[in-house]
Amino acid sequence: MNIEYNQIKDKFEVSRMTYESKLKNQFTDELFEAILLLKDIEECYRFFEDICTIKEIQALSQRLKVAKLLRQNKTYNEIEDITGASTATISRINRCLHYGADGYTTILNRLDEKEE
Repeated sequence: MNIEYNQIKDKFEVSRMTYESKLKNQFTDELFEAILLLKDIEECYRFFEDICTIKEIQALSQRLKVAKLLRQNKTYNEIEDITGASTATISRINRCLHYGADGYTTILNRLDEKEE
């Protein structure tokens, strides 16, 4: 029982630590700060249409949809049929859901809360 408590405590301590991304630099910080300043979905559309290509936006939205479907326990074939994503993309997103930086999990949990 004491070992179990220590394992849980250690896991909790790790999750409270500050996350240091491999992407972190001044330009990326400025981009993310700018995104956080957007006030509504219309501003998001306007900003992302200016900063990204249509294909880039479609790829990002496809990845989020794939993550949602993986959390719903859909098969790779079902996800491929629904989204058009390749099995390589689906596999990468699945790996991120299980072993990534918890970005997908954070946003999917918040989207679930919003829907409730």
